[in-house]
Amino acid sequence: MKASFTDQRRLLDLVDADLAVRQADHARRNPEQAARVKQLLAERATHSAELTRRLGTRDDAKTELSRIQSDVAVVDARTQRDNDRLASTSSVKDAQGLEHEIASLARRKSDLEDSELDVMERLETAEAAVAEQEALIASVNEEGARLSAEAKAAVADATSRHEAATRDRAAIASSLPADLVALYDTLAARGNGAGLLHRRTCGGCHMVLSGTDLNVVRAAAEDDVVMCPECGCILVRGEDSGL
Repeated sequence: MKASFTDQRRLLDLVDADLAVRQADHARRNPEQAARVKQLLAERATHSAELTRRLGTRDDAKTELSRIQSDVAVVDARTQRDNDRLASTSSVKDAQGLEHEIASLARRKSDLEDSELDVMERLETAEAAVAEQEALIASVNEEGARLSAEAKAAVADATSRHEAATRDRAAIASSLPADLVALYDTLAARGNGAGLLHRRTCGGCHMVLSGTDLNVVRAAAEDDVVMCPECGCILVRGEDSGL
């Protein structure tokens, strides 16, 4: 195939445009925040499960405290009733019975109040644990929201760059001979489309050409389209090719 030296050099612009398109496409499909956001989602699920456990512990303590307080109320009511009956009875036997029951109720209330204090301490600890876990989840949510916003902005920017690079690529391709672009596209689909031959090294595969291969390239006319013997890309020659 024949192509002017200028058109062959323009293939390097096409290489750069294709690289820009690929990089922008990768950036919009894989924003750098995505991995951390995924990690945060997993962390939030773990933290939420722990919060559920801590809420259960707190609610159990609340239920137990409510039961004890209810029992204390019952004891107080019975004590008040017995005191009223004691104040109005004239029977020594009844009075002794009431006094015995009042003493038993006092011991029962003391035990209940000890239990109440213990449960209140446990409830306070459980409340603190719940608050701690809620703060942790809030922190994860805050970071996730920030990173999601950053990722959205990054995707929008990458999409804009992809569109611009695609337009640039189309403009460059349209300015070149169709058969040259077709050859380049075929080669690029398999690996490297074109590469600058610089100091006897192919810019596509970065392999140094042997003396024999250099002789073949050296013997080719300026408008001959030559290929790299290693990777098969179009070798674009220049002043520093080493020919």
